[in-house]
Amino acid sequence: MNKFWSDIVNTLTPYIPGEQPKDKILLKLNTNENPYSPSTKVLDSIKLNAKDTLRLYPDPDSNNLKEVISNHYGLLKSNIFIGNGSDEILAFIFQGLLKKEHPILFPDITYSFYPAYCSLYDIKYKRIPLDGKFNINFEDYLIKNGGVIFPNPNAPTGIPKKLIEIENFLNINQDSVIVVDEAYVDFGTESAVQLVKQYKNLVVTQSFSKSRSLAGLRLGYAFANEDLIEALNRIKNSFNSYPIDRIAQIAGIEAIKDDNYFIQTRDKIIKARSFLEKELILNGFEALPSGANFIFIRHKSKDANFIFKQLRSSGVLVRYFDTPKRISQFLRITIGTMKDMQKLISILKVIISDEKSNS
Repeated sequence: MNKFWSDIVNTLTPYIPGEQPKDKILLKLNTNENPYSPSTKVLDSIKLNAKDTLRLYPDPDSNNLKEVISNHYGLLKSNIFIGNGSDEILAFIFQGLLKKEHPILFPDITYSFYPAYCSLYDIKYKRIPLDGKFNINFEDYLIKNGGVIFPNPNAPTGIPKKLIEIENFLNINQDSVIVVDEAYVDFGTESAVQLVKQYKNLVVTQSFSKSRSLAGLRLGYAFANEDLIEALNRIKNSFNSYPIDRIAQIAGIEAIKDDNYFIQTRDKIIKARSFLEKELILNGFEALPSGANFIFIRHKSKDANFIFKQLRSSGVLVRYFDTPKRISQFLRITIGTMKDMQKLISILKVIISDEKSNS
């Protein structure tokens, strides 16, 4: 505490992102980054445009990027919002669309920055427990609310919801905003983007970070009814009228346009995920069904924290959550290349066969 702090600072519990190690490690599988490089077309465009024009402000509305995204998804430019990563967009959504009289609803096991945003913006919220199989049950959300937000697929579980289930929920819950956070949707989950045309209370957010290998650039986008997009623009323009830099806009355009590379790398990750799931099951692990570029696993007899520490000592970083207790025996593992996954399995076999391990 500091006497110069505003009162709200004392009430905040900031979100802690996954570790970004400074030392070289064997396998970094803890923050769901794409194991493949960005498209060469993206990298070439960045080199080509790192020039004198950087002295000029960028297009405040990212019109060229919006045009490419609108053509790709078959929506109007007026249905699209661009931000510095989907996290920033979600922060605008919380402030501009979810601060209501009634609490907003989200899963009890999901991103920890959801309650962090609620604290920052003084938003009432209620956590809705996942069911016994870690699924989101929309029947539990049929209560008075100021809005609903959930990732699809969920994180850290990786479990997706079917599009028909989301649409059924939209038909029932029409008096508040529903936000579908689709950061990992491209790895085998059905997107709700096209439902934006039919439902005026739907917002869908996506990211360039995962499936398009641009986590280091910070670029995301949202789809919604024009009136909801206008609310986000009012928040943005009251905060920073020039949020997306020139290089990011150009890189985003090339990333969307190079669909062949996107499909190629995405399919490699899905194939590696399938391989890893099968190998883990053969070695005594349970893997929750995943529609993401990560899997959520636990061993039938070995302690998760023990495995986490042993992996780390072997130069392998994965994600371990000690809270809530319900998931304290799980590990979240980012899907790497096939070679990465083969290395991981080899190391895990040694760890779980160690007679000194916790049983």
